[in-house]
Amino acid sequence: MAKHGFLDILDEELEKNFNYDYEINWDKRNFAVEISFLLEAENVQHIALTDAEGVESDENIIYEDSIIFYNPVKSHFDSEDYLTAISYPEKGLSREFLAYFTEYLQETVDTGMDDLIDFLTDDSAEEFSINWDNEKFLTELSKISETEFFKYPRY
Repeated sequence: MAKHGFLDILDEELEKNFNYDYEINWDKRNFAVEISFLLEAENVQHIALTDAEGVESDENIIYEDSIIFYNPVKSHFDSEDYLTAISYPEKGLSREFLAYFTEYLQETVDTGMDDLIDFLTDDSAEEFSINWDNEKFLTELSKISETEFFKYPRY
């Protein structure tokens, strides 16, 4: 039987405090956990947009992005594929950390959703992306008091 460690707490926090569609993927072989989320926006004016893969469409916008929690020694990934990459220490992650992470993710994605709507209505905008302000994240994170830690999941 699997002991899910911080995965369970992460899912609880996201379920309670994250208002977008998300998916948690546990990559056991890579000692990593990915959180993917979706933004959906109506393309009222049916503006033809080209995505990162070069596909053009004038349909409603579905934007997906991901964050990875990784083992700094064992995990391998391309950081360009993620909104941000967060390493987890051997002792794991605390509930307080995961609660703050979820709160910050919600704020970041809310801002991203506003930016997406602005992008769709601004004829001069050429590009849209969500930005993770790691400096702000770490500054606010330093203010929390962490108590109980949950390790990386075991199976």
